[in-house]
Amino acid sequence: MQMNQAQQQAVQHKDGPMMVLAGPGSGKTFVITERTRYLIEKHNIPENRILVITFTKAAAGEMKYRFLNRMGISRTGVSFGTFHAIFFTILKYAYRFNGNNIAREEVRIPIIKEIIHHLRIDNEDEKDLVNDLLSEISLVKGSRIDITNYYSINCSDEVFRKVYTEYNNKLRKANLIDFDDMLVYCHQLLKERPDIRKLWQNKFQYILIDEFQDINKIQYEIIQMLAQPYNNLFIVGDDDQSIYRFRGAKPEIMLKFPEDYPQSKKIVLDKNYRSTSNIVDAANKLIRHNQKRFPKEVSSVRGAGGEITIRDFKALGEENQMIAEEILSLHKKGMKFSQMAILVRTNMGSGALLHKLMEYNIPFRMRDSLPNIYEHWVAVDLISYIKIAMGSNERGLYLRIINRPKRYISRDCFDTTEVNLEAVKDYYEDKNWMLERLDQLEYDLALLADMRPYAAINYIRRGIGYEDYLKEYADDRKINVEELIEILDELQDNAKAFKNYDEWFGYMDEYREELKRQAARSQDRDTDSITIATMHSSKGLEFNVVFIVDANEGIMPHKKAVLAADIEEERRLFYVAMTRAKDHLYIMSTRERYNKVMEHSRFIDEITGERKDNKR
Repeated sequence: MQMNQAQQQAVQHKDGPMMVLAGPGSGKTFVITERTRYLIEKHNIPENRILVITFTKAAAGEMKYRFLNRMGISRTGVSFGTFHAIFFTILKYAYRFNGNNIAREEVRIPIIKEIIHHLRIDNEDEKDLVNDLLSEISLVKGSRIDITNYYSINCSDEVFRKVYTEYNNKLRKANLIDFDDMLVYCHQLLKERPDIRKLWQNKFQYILIDEFQDINKIQYEIIQMLAQPYNNLFIVGDDDQSIYRFRGAKPEIMLKFPEDYPQSKKIVLDKNYRSTSNIVDAANKLIRHNQKRFPKEVSSVRGAGGEITIRDFKALGEENQMIAEEILSLHKKGMKFSQMAILVRTNMGSGALLHKLMEYNIPFRMRDSLPNIYEHWVAVDLISYIKIAMGSNERGLYLRIINRPKRYISRDCFDTTEVNLEAVKDYYEDKNWMLERLDQLEYDLALLADMRPYAAINYIRRGIGYEDYLKEYADDRKINVEELIEILDELQDNAKAFKNYDEWFGYMDEYREELKRQAARSQDRDTDSITIATMHSSKGLEFNVVFIVDANEGIMPHKKAVLAADIEEERRLFYVAMTRAKDHLYIMSTRERYNKVMEHSRFIDEITGERKDNKR
């Protein structure tokens, strides 16, 4: 590859700190591998004095492969690795740690489950709560937050402090460390032991970091210690593509780098080799609306290409229909399915789209594991109501729904595998108000027995009061009830097509099998299938054709984005999604979703230059 002037300047930089702002498709991996080669071949820097850090194991492997290929050798003394791998290596020498000391997911999850049960934390979906708590523990460690001053986002502050303390105590007792402890311990070690710090500083005299915009506080502080006294820090990234604040990444670290290192040089890689001019120009228009960023103007080295397609549909069904038809049309013209991608803001909510792809026999693979909406605990609650109405007396079904909404019926009533409501009434024979509740439940179940699925869900939500129960639950768990209501909306919308329960349940079984098939397909890289990915997981990928779906307010930007910094992050996420496209980009919104009026995203107006109050 012929280097442009900016790439050449970056590659030939030798000593001192340098920040390389690398726009999308600007050849940043090429620059990192070339600069590593240049240090070795032109400046005779010993290979074992160079450290190249990336954020994922796959990226580190790819970087190393490209470097070896370029050098024409089969092995190297250059250290390529993730932050965790490099910091664990430092700990191995100091504390004689080995792989057995690492607490992996299969160990951490049972520990958190045990703590939840021990502390009797109420939850409806243990899997979600476990994942949320582990993410939050990771955020606290990575941001070096004092737990005594921390306000939890998943439960009460007092409960979270207990979870956090107990989790760490259990790890210590088992002589285990998690991935975040690798950072915490390494930081502590280098800070407290100048002799060990000096040893590693001498070893890593040239440090190159990829995707620097995703760095967190503790990673940066360790790197600063390791880089002294030479400060040969070569950081590569794009502040406009920083999209992991929820994981503790701090885009402001990159923005402040010139202040931390006033002698640092800056190079902007502003030539995009991936996308056509129309796509690049539209993305530029969008990202310029962010205030906190390095000003830069990326330009395409390719031709103008086709116009971006921006479409506003009356309803979700029309949008999905158009996507399916357009995919098949492109495929007939010779475009492989694997060259196309559909990007969504979150996985939950894409069920209707998948149904449409299945209907048209379009093969797809999920970049992320797709949650089956029919296995979500809210769906299981609704299905339990319906199964009881259809005649099932299973104890487990009654235990699920009996206090959703609250009826204050004791679980002790259900002491047999088959439930008899008359026996439950006998239990409460002296309590008229409880008998009234049981009579109401019987009446509700009798009504449900003869309804179509769509009407049944509506009745459970509003007639029985399940939606009120969800509001209470959301308040207790500090989560947005809208996310749970959306599950109800999607289930109800999906149920419209079915005349009776048997049809609906039969479809659920088919859907489950199809998801299994696509999961298997995802493992088989040779299958020609379209990629469906969240915007977050699309980062680093590229496709000839990209469909951005549901570009609506409340989805993009997400309804959780309230502060200015949140909106800027959402805009960066949209920018990342747009710049995955090489030749064709479709951005689609709907005016209605699950019987609710929707507005198209403000980001569309920023791209087209229209004002938000202009209704289209």
